[in-house]
Amino acid sequence: MGKVGAGGGSPAGLSALLAGAGLLVLCAPGSCGGGSCCPPRHPSAAPRWAPTPGGLPHQGPRGRAPAAPLPQLGRPLFAVAPGDRALSLERAPGTGAPVAVAPRSGRKRRSGEDLEKAERGEGTSRSPRGVLRDRGQQEPGTPERDPDKATRFRLEELKLTSTTFALTGDSAHNQAMVHWSGHNSSVILILTKLYDYNLGSITESSLWRSTDYGTTYEKLNDKVGLKTILSYLYVCPTNKRKIMLLTDPEIESSLLISSDEGATYQKYRLNFYIQSLLFHPKQEDWILAYSQDQKLYSSAEFGRRWQLIQEAVVPNRFYWSVMGSNKEPDLIHLEARTVDGHSQYLTCRMQNCTEANRNKPFPGYIDPDSLIVQDDYVFVQLTSGGRPHYYVSYRRNAFAQMKLPKYALPKDMHVISTDENQVFAAVQEWNQNDTYNLYISDTRGVYFTLALENVQSSRGPEGNVMIDLYEVAGIKGMFLANKKTDNQVKTFITYNKGRDWRLLQAPDTDLRGDPVHCLLPYCSLHLHLKVSENPYTSGIIASRDTAPSIIVASGNIGSELSDSDISMFVSSDAGNTWRQIFEEEHSVLYLDQGGVLVAMKHTSLPIRHLWLSFDEGRSWSKYSFTSIPLFVDGVLGEPGEETLIMTVFGHFSHRSEWQLVKVDYKSIFDRRCAEEDYRPWQLHSQGEACIMGAKRIYKKRKSERKCMQGKYAGAMESEPCVCTEADFDCDYGYERHSNGQCLPAFWFNPSSLSKDCSLGQSYLNSTGYRKVVSNNCTDGVREQYTAKPQKCPGKAPRGLRIVTADGKLTAEQGHNVTLMVQLEEGDVQRTLIQVDFGDGIAVSYVNLSSMEDGIKHVYHNVGIFRVTVQVDNSLGSDSAVLYLHVTCPLEHVHLSLPFVTTKNKEVNATAVLWPSQVGTLTYVWWYGNNTEPLITLEGSIAFKFTSEGMNTITVQVSAGNAILQDTKTIAVYEEFRSLRLSFSPNLDDYNPDIPEWRRDVSRVIKKALVEATGVPAQHILVAVLPGLPTAAELFVLPHQDPTGENKRSAEDLEQISELLIHKLNQNSVHFELKPGVQVLVHAAHLTAAPLVDLTPTHSGSAMLMLLSVVFVGLAVFVIYKFKRRVALPSPPSPSTQPGDSSLRLQRARHATPPSTPKRGSAGAQFAI
Repeated sequence: MGKVGAGGGSPAGLSALLAGAGLLVLCAPGSCGGGSCCPPRHPSAAPRWAPTPGGLPHQGPRGRAPAAPLPQLGRPLFAVAPGDRALSLERAPGTGAPVAVAPRSGRKRRSGEDLEKAERGEGTSRSPRGVLRDRGQQEPGTPERDPDKATRFRLEELKLTSTTFALTGDSAHNQAMVHWSGHNSSVILILTKLYDYNLGSITESSLWRSTDYGTTYEKLNDKVGLKTILSYLYVCPTNKRKIMLLTDPEIESSLLISSDEGATYQKYRLNFYIQSLLFHPKQEDWILAYSQDQKLYSSAEFGRRWQLIQEAVVPNRFYWSVMGSNKEPDLIHLEARTVDGHSQYLTCRMQNCTEANRNKPFPGYIDPDSLIVQDDYVFVQLTSGGRPHYYVSYRRNAFAQMKLPKYALPKDMHVISTDENQVFAAVQEWNQNDTYNLYISDTRGVYFTLALENVQSSRGPEGNVMIDLYEVAGIKGMFLANKKTDNQVKTFITYNKGRDWRLLQAPDTDLRGDPVHCLLPYCSLHLHLKVSENPYTSGIIASRDTAPSIIVASGNIGSELSDSDISMFVSSDAGNTWRQIFEEEHSVLYLDQGGVLVAMKHTSLPIRHLWLSFDEGRSWSKYSFTSIPLFVDGVLGEPGEETLIMTVFGHFSHRSEWQLVKVDYKSIFDRRCAEEDYRPWQLHSQGEACIMGAKRIYKKRKSERKCMQGKYAGAMESEPCVCTEADFDCDYGYERHSNGQCLPAFWFNPSSLSKDCSLGQSYLNSTGYRKVVSNNCTDGVREQYTAKPQKCPGKAPRGLRIVTADGKLTAEQGHNVTLMVQLEEGDVQRTLIQVDFGDGIAVSYVNLSSMEDGIKHVYHNVGIFRVTVQVDNSLGSDSAVLYLHVTCPLEHVHLSLPFVTTKNKEVNATAVLWPSQVGTLTYVWWYGNNTEPLITLEGSIAFKFTSEGMNTITVQVSAGNAILQDTKTIAVYEEFRSLRLSFSPNLDDYNPDIPEWRRDVSRVIKKALVEATGVPAQHILVAVLPGLPTAAELFVLPHQDPTGENKRSAEDLEQISELLIHKLNQNSVHFELKPGVQVLVHAAHLTAAPLVDLTPTHSGSAMLMLLSVVFVGLAVFVIYKFKRRVALPSPPSPSTQPGDSSLRLQRARHATPPSTPKRGSAGAQFAI
C-alpha cells in the first residue's frame, strides 16, 4: 500500500493517488510543479499505504472527485472538481517567463512560420510510422486516399466573443490561484503571489474578484489588509459562498473568512500554524485543521473557534466519517503515534475526543502512514515477518485480511478506486520492478482476482510512482491500460472491468485520408495515459461523463508506444474506432456537454487561435480568441452543465501582467436544441451491444446541427441482457485456462471456503465463477455460474494455529498479550477450545466465533511459557503450541569483578542485572585484547590474563530489542599487596552509597595517601567498597616504566607497604570532605586476597556456604585449643592483638583464591 509508498523505495505500503485527467498517479510531496505551488491540503481519498507525507488531492480514476471522500476536501481553489473549477499557474523563476507549473517536455520547438503553415494545413506532415512526406504526395503502391475520411480543417478565420483584463501591478507575481464556483454564480476569485525562490517564501500577494464572469476584476487588498500576505485560498465544498483565506505563517497565523463569496472578510488569529484543512462532506461549518506541529484541531464554526482533538497525528491520515457507513456524522478517523513511536488507528467524536472516549477499531499497532478511509472501506497495513499484510473493514465491520493469490507476495500495493462497492488495486509483486498487476475484489474487499498483468509504471521527476491506467468517464467498467509485453508497451482496452482486454484498432486513414496499413496484433494504436504533472491543466487524454462516447488522447500507431511522432486521436464511439485529428499535441476541452470540442496547441510560442469542432472531431474551424498573441499559462472552463464560458490565463510578454481572456462561446450556437436535432447511438464493443450486462442507447446531437444542448439527460434507453459466460469472471482461487474454464489454482483448496461453517448451517459453495460487480445481466447462465447454498459438512478440526496478534513471539510482563486462534477447517460453532497459557491459568471456549477479537492474557512473571490450544469436536481434534517469551525491560547492568588479580590466575566476572529477572538474555563479553567476543547465555564467566597491566572488560546484555552494557578495569600483576582501610565515623554521615560517590572519594583518599607518604601514585590503587560503615581496599602495585626497566621488586613493595602502615598508624592520612569535615584514614586489617566489588545483598547459597565455613573453623579451633590445653598446659605464647597495624602484608600469590563475586553489587569504584 510504497511506504502505501510513496511508494518509491520505501517498505510496502499505500501511496497517495491522483487522477488528474483519468490516469492514476502516485504522488510524492511537491509534485505540483514546484513546492511553492503545492498548497496545504488533505488527500482525503489518497490511498497510500506507506509512507509518504503530502501528495496531491485524489480526484478519482476519471479526473473527477470520487462519490464520497473528495467533496469533503477543503483544498485550495485551483483543484478541479465538479462544481469547483480552479487553476494553479506559475511563471519561471528569474526571467518572469510564463510557463506551466509542470511544462511538457520532449517536443522540439518549431518556428513561427512552421506553426502558421501547420495551422493552414501546409508544409510537411508525418505518416503514421513517423516518415516525413510533403502534403499532396502519396507513397508509391498505396491505395488512393479517401477524402471523406480525412479530417477537414476550415482555414477561414472566425472570431469569438472575448474580453481581456490585466491584473495591473502584479507583473512580478509568479503564481496564481483561481476559483470559479459556478452554480449560477458569476463570481471568480484570483490570488496572485510572488514566491521568492531564494528565500523560499511568499513576499507579496494580491486578491482579485470578478462579479461578471471575468469581464472585469476588483483588487481587494485593502479589504484583507494592505500588509497582509496571503498564502492559500479555500472554499467550502458544500457552500461555495463561504471562502477562507490563509495568511503566510512566516508573517502571522490568521484566517480571513467570508460568507458572501469573497466580498467582505473577517480576520481571526490562530495560536497554531495550519498545514492542511479538511471540510466535512455535509456540514458546511465543520472543519479539521492539521498544524505544522502534527496536532489536529476541529472547528464547528467555520474556523472562528478551534479545539484540540489529538496530538502526534500522522500527516494526511485523518478523515471525516463517511455518510452511510458511520452513524455519527461528527466521527473522526485518524492515525496517531504513540510515545514509543508506534502508530494506532483511532476514532472519536469531534466534540468529545478525550482519551476515555477514543476507540481503537483495529487491535494493536499498524504500520506508520498506512490508514486509508475511503467510501465504505477502511484499509490498514501491518508488517510482520518482513512481509506486509493488508487489512480491510467493509462498512465499519471487523477487519479481515485482504486475500491475494497465495504466491502474489506483494511488495507494494495501491488502492486505485473503491467505486461501486468494489476495490480496484495495483500490486507490485515480488518479481516485478517497473510494472504492476491489477486486481479486483469482491464486494467486501477481501478476495482479489487478477484483472491484468504487467501494467506499465514510471517515476515522476520527484520519485512519485505513476501507473498507466485510465478509467473512461461515462461508461461503467471501461478502462484503458498500457501493458508491458515482450519488452514492448502496448495499449489495451476493456469494457467489463478487466475481464477481457484487447488492443486498440488503429485508424483506417491518417489526417489527410491516406490509408494506414496496420494489422493486429502486430500493429495497433497506442495512447499516452499520463496526465500533465500539473493536474490543473488539461491532460493528454480526456473523457467526460456528459459525453460518454468521446475520448480524446495523444499517441502513435505502430508496434509499441513511443514518445516520438505523437499525434492526437479521437474516438466518437467509445474506443471502437479512432481518427487522427492533429499531428501535434493539443489540449482539448469539452463545451456544451461535449457537443463542441475546443483544441489549443501545446507550444512555447504566443498564440491567438484555437480550433472548434461541432461533429466530434471530424472537422475543425479556426477561431481567434484574442487580437494579440498570448503566452498561454492555463485554461479554465466554466463549472456546471453547459460550460459555455472559458478563461484563458497568460501574458503578452515575459514581463507583463497576468492577462485574463474571457471567451464566451454562446454566440457560436444558433439556438437551443430540439428533439429532432438528436439521433440514437448504441454503446457497443466491436459490435457486441451487451456491455456490463445491459444494452444502452444514448442520444447524440446530429453533427450538422449547431444548436446548444443544455442539460445532459444520460442514457436514453437501457435494458438488461441475458447472462452469458462473458459476464462472469473467475472467483478467488480459480484461474482461467486456455479453454475458457475457471479451474482451481494449484495452491487453492476449494473446500477451505466452508471452514467458517457450522454443522446444520449453510454456506455459498463457489462454482469457480463470480459475476462482475455492477454487471446487470439476468437469467441465462446466471443460475449455473452463481455460488450455490450448501449444507455445511461436518469436519474435524484441521490446520490449527495459535499466534500473537502482532505476529511476535515476545510479550511484556504485566501487559496484555492478544493471542489469536486460527483454524483452517472444522465446525467452528460446535467446537470446544481449551487454551493453557503455561502459567497455571487455562480457559475454555465453546466456539471460535467468541474468540474473533483474540484472547487477552497478562503474564505476571518472566520466562518462556508453553501456550497450548486444544480443539475438539465430535469428529476429531487438533492441537497447537506456541512458545512465548515474556520479558520485562532491562534497566541497568553492573559488571562485578576483582579490582586487582594475579597473572595467569582465573578470574570470575558476573553481570548483575536490575531487575534481576528479565527473561531470556544473551551476554556478549569482550576482555583483554581479544578481537572476537565470547557469547554466553549465562551471566558469569571465568578467564585468565597472561600479561601484566591494566585491562578492560565489557559485557553487553541483549534483552529483546534493548542492549545495555557495562565496562570495568582490572589490574593484573604477578604480585601485589592489599590492606583494608577504615575511616572516622563522620564519613558515614555523607555516604549516599552510590557508585559515583565511591569513585570520587577513592580519588580523594588516593591523593591523601600520596601526599602523606610521598609514594608515587602509580603504586597505589584505592577502591571504596559499597555499604556501611564505609570501608576501602588499598592495593600496593608494582610499577614498570614503558621501556620495561626499573620494575619494583618484592622488597620494594614491602618497603612501600611498611611506609603506608606507618603513616596510617600515626593518623597522618586524612582529607577534607567538605569545609569543616575532616576524615581520618586508618588501617583496618589484613586481607588475604584481592577483594571483589561487594554489595550489601548476598545470595542465599553464598551465605549458607560462608556460615558453614565459619562453624567448621570454630569447631576446629575449639577442639585444637582443648587438646592443646590438655596435652601441654604451658603459658600462651605472645600474640599480636587484633587491629595491630604491625601485621605484615602477605604476598598475594600465596593467598587463597579470590572469593566468588556476589550478585547485586552496585559497583565499588577505585582510583588509579
